[in-house]
Amino acid sequence: MASLARSSSSAFVAAADVPREGLGGGITRQILGYGPEIMIVRVWFEKGAVGEVHAHPHSQSTYVESGQFEVFIDGEKRVLGAGDSFYIAPHLDHGAVCLEPGVLIDTFSPLREDFLSEGA
Repeated sequence: MASLARSSSSAFVAAADVPREGLGGGITRQILGYGPEIMIVRVWFEKGAVGEVHAHPHSQSTYVESGQFEVFIDGEKRVLGAGDSFYIAPHLDHGAVCLEPGVLIDTFSPLREDFLSEGA
């Protein structure tokens, strides 16, 4: 991951060339295109995997590429499937439980510097 510790990705990012990072608990992450103000991340979830409730100072918009997820945002829960999306304002508690194996496409603003430094 040390190669990711820079302020932006290449202009073109081929997913096949980007390593996936196992986060444990049935969750795998792939950091795709990013710059100082934005980052896109693909996240695979196995059935039953839990994105623990947390908060961060970034705006987050997420697209459900596949699967089914129970999503919690600021005290409200919804079940979302392929083609759905959700938005999380900065500092709101949020999390998800994977009901059927799937993939989320997370977009953050500004970029998640903590993601770049975790494996460095």
